[in-house]
Amino acid sequence: MHVVSSAILERWNTLSDEQVVDQILAGQTAMFEVLMRRHNERLYRAARAILRDDTEAEDVMQQAYVNAYAHLRQFDGRSAFSTWLTRIAVNEAIGRARRRGRYQPLGDSDANVSSLVGASMHMSRDPEKQAFTGEVRRVLEAAIDALPDGYREVFMLRDVEGLSTADTAACLGVSESAVKTRLLRARAALRRDLSKRIGTAAATSFAFLRPRCDRVVDAVLARIGG
Repeated sequence: MHVVSSAILERWNTLSDEQVVDQILAGQTAMFEVLMRRHNERLYRAARAILRDDTEAEDVMQQAYVNAYAHLRQFDGRSAFSTWLTRIAVNEAIGRARRRGRYQPLGDSDANVSSLVGASMHMSRDPEKQAFTGEVRRVLEAAIDALPDGYREVFMLRDVEGLSTADTAACLGVSESAVKTRLLRARAALRRDLSKRIGTAAATSFAFLRPRCDRVVDAVLARIGG
């Protein structure tokens, strides 16, 4: 398989995922690059939400693409190709996390997370739009990383990627009710976490540091001693 030019990629980008898959299966294997470039961000976010590690997420993406390419004929169109592909990446990421003892799966009605539920408040459907600065983005990403296993990936796919409840459930292999419950709890936990993080940062905002203090004092003394 060879890398194709940007002009050809642009032309092929007008095709649907399913049409691209048909072309690949017909022998146009280079077109797999179209699918990778089209879905890189979603797969990265899904894997990153589970593993909380950039490098591992990239490794999972690569393996997921290899697995998808090897089993492309098994895609039967019963779900969207993007859902099928994301499910492969999610399974690969969860499998890797479990092998390392770093993932605690949740049941549909997990009783150990009730403390995460806070007061019902609206939160933006797309938190990344709120991240106007690098610092705000880092705070938000740290708060998402702090969410429990099972919640991070739901939040990432629903609120960041904008998938529907049904598509998120299909990607993660859980029920739609589980997606709804976990999303509500993830949002509540994020509200509290962000409130604490912002509160801590606010305590040092607009600090009146020594150089400024000295400058003002000197200026005033000069004027009143005039």
